[in-house]
Amino acid sequence: MIITISGTPGSGKSTIASNLVKLLQAERIYVGGIRRELAREKGMTLEELNQYALTHPETDVDVDQQAAHQAREAALSGKTIIVEGRTQFHFLPDSVKIYIKVDFEEGARRIWDELQDHHRKQARNEGTINSFEEMKRELRQRQENDTQRYEQYYHLNLADESQYDLVMDTTSMTAEEATQKVLHFLRQKTSINL
Repeated sequence: MIITISGTPGSGKSTIASNLVKLLQAERIYVGGIRRELAREKGMTLEELNQYALTHPETDVDVDQQAAHQAREAALSGKTIIVEGRTQFHFLPDSVKIYIKVDFEEGARRIWDELQDHHRKQARNEGTINSFEEMKRELRQRQENDTQRYEQYYHLNLADESQYDLVMDTTSMTAEEATQKVLHFLRQKTSINL
């Protein structure tokens, strides 16, 4: 089984994906991590790579196609595969499609809190952000940039919730509550034994 996780920044996608990997003994493919590494290789922050991607579609398309191919290959082993990537539900239409969203202010606050930890800040490769207000401006720009690229390259609107099997708002949830809600859904939707 392949589970794709999409959603808005700061919604808890990565934490939920990591929790599911442990609970389901699954394999994780993290498209955001692949793109952050690509940015590092190019000497860019993630924001700079996103700007570059507006005129260089291969930075999205090649990565997305590679991740989807990797997921299909990994699924042949019989393991559950969790693919965390904003557009992966589109590339893996037979997957169980989960969309996790959060109120913009809450998502920005969660990312800001994460950036206060030096190790996590380096992993995110967000560049220098000096205040919460700047964080919010950067996040809005990132969302506009993502929306433009996904429409341009894939004719895709991520906010169209009819595309997903489960839509969950984590604004008032802990990561554990959100993980349990996903597990409950998976028990009902699939033959997964939990």
